Amino acid sequence: MDSVVWSKPENERAGTPLLVMLHGYGTSEQRMVDIFPHLPSEFTCAALRGPKVIGDHYGWFLLDYFLTNDFADVISSTNRVFDWINSVKKNHSSVSLLGYSQGMAMASTLLRLRPHEFAATVGLSGFVMDNDLLALSESFDSPPPFFWGRDKADPVINEDAIAHTKEWLNANVALTARTYPGMGHRIEPAELVDVSAFLKFYVLNGQGALG
Repeated sequence: MDSVVWSKPENERAGTPLLVMLHGYGTSEQRMVDIFPHLPSEFTCAALRGPKVIGDHYGWFLLDYFLTNDFADVISSTNRVFDWINSVKKNHSSVSLLGYSQGMAMASTLLRLRPHEFAATVGLSGFVMDNDLLALSESFDSPPPFFWGRDKADPVINEDAIAHTKEWLNANVALTARTYPGMGHRIEPAELVDVSAFLKFYVLNGQGALG
């Protein structure tokens, strides 16, 4: 990846659980860096920058209001993230994912393609992609733990995307779903308290599988 910001210096990362953090469309890795202090200190957090230049910021793949995308574009970015994870995962006890907005689409795609590699997945104010090729390729031996946090009145993620996301998550994962009225399309402290509890239970308490 072109830019990665870590929550810990290199000499403090060995043996820690890794949390790979994926920002939203038209933002940057700094959006995720801002929430490092609100997550469990036992984790090493790594905020990645998306490869697509979106104005003065970045994204993971091109996107319109209806959340349509070029799947080849999605897979290209997904493979770049996998390559990066492969380069560092040997240093960590497990790998988990956290994606915000479009980053949730990326995190869920990574999970769908390699479900055994991730101890837990967090999706915030985002969506799961509706894609026939992904649906054909995915196979879960057991439902992986997944946290989904959002505001039901989120003005950014359209109703069709929410409906598909809800259907897919209920069918495929061990879902912890929470809603936060008035939050909008943001990440707020109350949500991060719940995210931290989820990560502690499934990763630090040994409930999640090592990928």
